Amino acid sequence: MPKGGARSRSGPAPDPEALRRERDAGEWTILPAEGRQGATPEWPLTEQTGREAELWERLWSMPQAFMWERCSQHIEVALYVRRLSEAEKPEAFVGLGTLVRQMADSLGLTSPGMRANRWRIERPHEDDEVSGPATIAPTSARARLRAVSGGSG
Repeated sequence: MPKGGARSRSGPAPDPEALRRERDAGEWTILPAEGRQGATPEWPLTEQTGREAELWERLWSMPQAFMWERCSQHIEVALYVRRLSEAEKPEAFVGLGTLVRQMADSLGLTSPGMRANRWRIERPHEDDEVSGPATIAPTSARARLRAVSGGSG
């Protein structure tokens, strides 16, 4: 195991709501909640299986697809799709699951991957329907302590 130095998941995750700091000067990219609209790009690899076509279509309608298109990551997404479809098989090599997770992180398909890429999906507008119960997080440390302890002081 390597010693010392920064790791991609070391330390606290960057907070998109935090005040801008010099050490945290990177901008966050807000992705539209409705996802990418338009035609699905052509499959860039050799013959595509039915499962790969299904995954390819679904992935290119996600919000993250805006950034993949902007960065010309068609091949990276296709390789992820290919490896994911292989990893789904019962006889798949266990290490393939690790590779798929790492690829998902780099494409921003996981929460840690979204944070690492500094991407956020826009919040729905007040007029839009929101599924599930709405919760409001306490804003101050004192309010958070009160919420946890159930106290009023």
